Amino acid sequence: NLNQQIDYDTANKVATALGWESSEDDSGVAPTAANYESRRLESESDPDSSGRPPVITIMGHVDHGKTKLLDSIRSANVAEGEAGGITQHIGAYQVETHGRRLTFLDTPGHEAFTAMRARGAQATDIAVLVVAADDGVMPTTREAIAHIKSANVPLVVAVNKIDLPTANPDRVKQQLSDAAVMPEEWGGDVPFVEVSAKDKLGLDDLLEVLLLVADVNELKANPNKPATGVVVEAQVDSSRGPVATVLVQSGTLNLRDVVVAGSTWGRIKAMFDDHGKRVRRAGPSMPVEILGLMEVPQAGDTFMIFDDEKAARQLAEQRSATRRIESISENRPVKLTELYDQVKEGKTAELRVILKADVQGSLGAIQNALLKLNDTTDEGVQLSIQLASTGAISESDINLAATTRSIVIGFNVRPDVAAKRAADSAGIDVRFYTIIYNLLDEVKAAMTGLLAPIFEDVTDGYAEVRNSFKLPNNDVVAGLYVLDGKVVRNSRARVLRSGVVVFEGGIKSLKRFKDDAREVAAGYECGLGLDGFNDIQVGDQIEILHRQEVART
Repeated sequence: NLNQQIDYDTANKVATALGWESSEDDSGVAPTAANYESRRLESESDPDSSGRPPVITIMGHVDHGKTKLLDSIRSANVAEGEAGGITQHIGAYQVETHGRRLTFLDTPGHEAFTAMRARGAQATDIAVLVVAADDGVMPTTREAIAHIKSANVPLVVAVNKIDLPTANPDRVKQQLSDAAVMPEEWGGDVPFVEVSAKDKLGLDDLLEVLLLVADVNELKANPNKPATGVVVEAQVDSSRGPVATVLVQSGTLNLRDVVVAGSTWGRIKAMFDDHGKRVRRAGPSMPVEILGLMEVPQAGDTFMIFDDEKAARQLAEQRSATRRIESISENRPVKLTELYDQVKEGKTAELRVILKADVQGSLGAIQNALLKLNDTTDEGVQLSIQLASTGAISESDINLAATTRSIVIGFNVRPDVAAKRAADSAGIDVRFYTIIYNLLDEVKAAMTGLLAPIFEDVTDGYAEVRNSFKLPNNDVVAGLYVLDGKVVRNSRARVLRSGVVVFEGGIKSLKRFKDDAREVAAGYECGLGLDGFNDIQVGDQIEILHRQEVART
């Protein structure tokens, strides 16, 4: 193939065979596997850079109107997915105002999506914190503030829902100032803009403030270099294969470019802008959907362009191997025989999970939230994710679940026909969720079910020692009168002397006269032998107990 590129080593061998000398010139070419990272860093500090649109991340508490605000700005209906629930996918959109473009990322608003939102903050130039004027600051609001500060990006607060009669913007300002977010009008450095996403009030003011903040920060990039950027979202499309939404951060991305994204690579076969229109190139701060990758990258992966397909493949394979090693190291499963022994001995138990989700962004966020449950249990149970991937639940997933004794969790995905048949046949526990709260609550309950049961002592009866008898083998039997309840042979006994516990242990024998008895009721006498205790004295009180499992809360 005359159009196929070859690496230097191959070219050198051909030249030598033909009697020519060769030398390698790497000036002006896209990076190889060896200099990938250094070239990426160089592109971030290029002296030939020019101005670029700001990338803005929308953050805030669920139902405070993040998606509705973006919807109003774009004048497009993309806000239906959030009502009362959670925005499951991150979208990237461009808008134009006053002849200038702004790029918006929309991130979920629930605490469980920490990792996804953190990736959004790292990719952004300006963070917009949306706070409802009636609700005020919520726990998720404080978490978003922490991520914004950690990312060290400028912050603009949008006080939303000012159209409501219960709106109280001053209370929001006070609450945020208590959280170290001081409004400019109070002597701080954070712009506050009052808006109503519903009535489209204050939107022009918000956009003007965002452009002003962008100008102050002098955002620049060189469009004349091979592109670098970040994967915003990725998933498998049944007809198009792996699809990734990427944000170009520097350079220009072109159709037919060879790209490495995380641990996968491919040649771009098609590109679409945020309106679904085909494009041939994308410059700095432009989000595009690309087709042509071999596999689905992870949301938050960086990407860069290669001239050399072999080098691109080499780097992708190297990263893939590294990730497999890291995955094995982090999620090393316990063997089934070891698991059984540890559960039986009251040591560690393990809940094994195969996680499937519709898109990579949701997958990564749920995976991190599930693993975080390990930190909330203090009695030895660990959750191990055997597989986490996007797409429908397949027969292969069910087979893996059977092999590893895992449960299968599907988030916004269902099994195909073969998978459902295999799951029914093998008795695999397959659970489906569309709301992340329900998923986490049920998994936490499953982890609790794996723990060793908690028991409490329940009193069955009381008896008093009236006399004692020494047997030929030196064991002592107490002659009891049952005061209340009953004495049961397979129970436990607690001996109290002047109110002080002097012994607690098992009942060795229980007799009525010379006959063995299963239990003796109140008002009757009996003979009681204790396991490992002979210091029985007349007047001792005997409390009869049995252990009862207590439900966890």
